[in-house]
Parts: sequence; structure tokens; C-alpha cells
Amino acid sequence: MVTPIGLAAAPGWLREELVTLAWCWRLSRRDGVTIGLTSHDRDLFLDGLVYRAAPGMKPSAIETRDSLDAATMEIEGAIASDAIAARDLDAGRWDGAKLELFLTDWTAPGAAPVTVARGFLGTITRRGAGFSAELRGVTQLLDGPVCPATSPSCRAMLGDAACRVDLAPLTHMRRVIAVAGRVVTLDAATPHMASGELLWVEGGNCGLASPVIAAEGAQLHLAEAPVFAPDAPVRVRLTEGCDKQLGTCRDRFANAVNFRGEAHLPGNDLLTRYPGG
Repeated sequence: MVTPIGLAAAPGWLREELVTLAWCWRLSRRDGVTIGLTSHDRDLFLDGLVYRAAPGMKPSAIETRDSLDAATMEIEGAIASDAIAARDLDAGRWDGAKLELFLTDWTAPGAAPVTVARGFLGTITRRGAGFSAELRGVTQLLDGPVCPATSPSCRAMLGDAACRVDLAPLTHMRRVIAVAGRVVTLDAATPHMASGELLWVEGGNCGLASPVIAAEGAQLHLAEAPVFAPDAPVRVRLTEGCDKQLGTCRDRFANAVNFRGEAHLPGNDLLTRYPGG
């Protein structure tokens, strides 16, 4: 249940005796695609974005409270080919997308909206021609660890702010000329691709990435098979990998100063060793 908005704090259009409300959803995928949907029967243009009419979209009951407990809700809607397509849901393109739910006055698009909830899409479930998605509140981020746990391998991701290795020389454009399950064959071999990443830049899988678990010459073994069977040849972007070991960080990248691990810290097995073992 939505907590009532105090009349003193509510905008003028929400204090009218007769209100003209419309629910609006703003969804931003991790690949940068942003769409707007509204429960109104006509499209609305708000803050530079067209909110397409989607009367089938509706939120479940929303509960808000003053505590730091993570509040969640669900949204339901129909799968539309020009907005939220079934193939994009199945491919995971909407997993983790940012979502903002707000109310607006559809007769005055320039009026300041009232934000009801914001967060990230969690579990998405297909139900025939429709879908439901869990909205995870931002307070759930507080459930994460306060400080990193010790580990013999590096906790940073190659090229991130902690690692600081420049990925430009480690990024290559290739073409996939054959696909057999989880194994893809490139038009040319690429070094150091184990633990790397393959990103499809065209075709049905465009925008989807897959970790590389092993490499044998021009053949790469992916963690999972492509969602859609690609029509080879198709372009991909390859990013070299790192096994997160101190020796690799030191010898290959000359980056031991940024190694985020404890390679020489004794582990729990030290307690079970016999003297002289």
C-alpha cells in the first residue's frame, strides 16, 4: 500500500477535487536503452522521453516505511514487440535494469511528477503473453558486505577503477565464422582470451556478453551458448582476460602495485598441518 502523501507537501494538481492521474514507468537497461511506459490510453511526452501507452502495465501493492528494511514490489504487463519484447526478456537484456515509477497529471505534462518508487528489476517471470518483474529497492544495496573478504586471488575486475589497467590495447574486433554450442570459431586467433569476455556487436545477440572460460587457438569456449543462433560471420568485440594471480599481474601487466588480493596470507589449512609437514 502506498503511503499517503501529505496535502501540504503534495503538488497542486494532486490536491484537486478531481484528479487526472497516470502511472508512468521509466526503465533504463544496462546497455543504455531507455524506454517509457504509461497506464494512460495515449502516449505522453515527459522530460524529453516518449512514454508509450501501455494500459496493461500495472504495479502491485507498494509498501513504504521509515525503517531500512528493503521494500519490494512487483510490476506486471503485456509483452509488446516495440517496447519489451519476449526475446529481450529471454536474453536477459532487462535483468538489473533501473526503474522509476511515478504519478503524473496527463493533462499537464509539464507538471512536476510524484515519484512513488525507484530501484532495480530483479526476478523476471514470463507468463504466456505477459510478464511480471520484481522491483528491488535501493536499500537492498545495504545488504552487501561492508569490507571485502581476504582472498589469495585479485578481487578487482581487469580494467576497473581498482585495477587501473588500460583495456584499449587488450580489446580486439574479430568475426565469428562458426558456432557449435558453446564453442565459437573466430577468423583469427586472439591471445590471452581465457577468463576474458566476448561481446556480440551485431546480429540477434547484439549487446549481449559472455565470459570466455577457455581458448584453443581461434576457438573460444564460452560460459554459455549464444541466446540466438547467429548468422556467421558476425562481428564481436573481444576483451582479454586475467587469471587474477599475483604472478600474472606482475609479469604480464606490471601492475602488482594494484593487486587486490593477499597472495601470501596463510589460509585456514595452516591450522590442520602437522609439525614439519
